[in-house]
Amino acid sequence: MAKAPLECHAARVSDAPPPELVRHVAASTGLPAPVAARVITDVMAYFGETAEEFVRRRHTELKRRQLRNADIWTLLARELDARPFAAPDLTERQLRRIVYG
Repeated sequence: MAKAPLECHAARVSDAPPPELVRHVAASTGLPAPVAARVITDVMAYFGETAEEFVRRRHTELKRRQLRNADIWTLLARELDARPFAAPDLTERQLRRIVYG
């Protein structure tokens, strides 16, 4: 049975952060509002990755660190569990298909 396509419900990177959040971060950190907005936008972009984007990016990073694929698949599966997006359970085969097509 085929798995449903992966989805991400995070805010789009181009979305401006909510003004009330910018005010809160600026007030709680002492950052100027434009800096607080930039930090929030960066965090939203970081967590706005889809599961596929995350897997591809991390696989590339880990290969550059000379890790073997057998170790990478195990690590990626653990990391996906800890990510704030709703990632379905992916088999090693599905992880490989995301990376290699």
